[in-house]
Amino acid sequence: MRTLRDINELRSALGEHRLDGQRIALVPTMGNLHEGHLALVAQARQHADIVVASLFVNPMQFGPGEDLDAYPRTFEADHAQLSDAGCDILFAPTVNALYPNGLTAQTKVHVPDVGEGLCGGSRPGHFDGVSTVVSMLFNLVQPDIACFGEKDYQQLAVIRKLVSDLHMPIEIIGVPIVRAEDGLALSSRNGYLNAQERTTAPLLYRTLCSLRDALERGESIEQVLQRGKTTLYDAGFTPDYLELRDTALGPVSAATRQAVLLAAATLGPARLIDNLSVQLPSTTTI
Repeated sequence: MRTLRDINELRSALGEHRLDGQRIALVPTMGNLHEGHLALVAQARQHADIVVASLFVNPMQFGPGEDLDAYPRTFEADHAQLSDAGCDILFAPTVNALYPNGLTAQTKVHVPDVGEGLCGGSRPGHFDGVSTVVSMLFNLVQPDIACFGEKDYQQLAVIRKLVSDLHMPIEIIGVPIVRAEDGLALSSRNGYLNAQERTTAPLLYRTLCSLRDALERGESIEQVLQRGKTTLYDAGFTPDYLELRDTALGPVSAATRQAVLLAAATLGPARLIDNLSVQLPSTTTI
């Protein structure tokens, strides 16, 4: 695996592969990798000849008071995992390489509608940071495909709209959530949890499963969501949001059948997110 930090070196290396007619896949990451990230690499390998992973803790997507400084930097371990997973190129730029003029003078990419509410409501500017750095990476790598995890459901929707609206010739592949044996969605921030919090954390997934089952039985959406919030509060979570949306992240209606249940909640120092697909019956009360 080649490790590149310079933009011109990256472009030169990928230009050679492109001239050979090879398909290129991109897996953007912020490092501190786990099995969920490696599933993205495995999926990328199935669709492309060359797999590029980026490793960049993007300051633009962190708001004031968030965990930018505390976010784990584990380059050596990440490098070893990516190499073992069959990644061909690791692009690990510095902040100055991508933002040479600083963040305040940086051109930003804003994706409307799908980036509002949910995590976008709780973390103002977050998705502008995501869409900006992803646009940069798409421009630098010019991949044929790019893989993103479905755990970050809203982020995936933002990126799909970004690619569609800007007519980028990139196939976006959503990769299913990878979970621990107890159901907790794998996340780089799970390491913030202490032993007791880690024991409690899977209740988020179990609660979503229970709520999904109730919704699929036709119970009232409002009552089900309120019950879920109470369950999480009682267990020690601080819910950020617990919502049911249609699969395009619009509001559900009486005609909605395919929906998604989305949650974000803080437990100790960790902000956890998760989601589940829901098949609504015709008897659902909105």
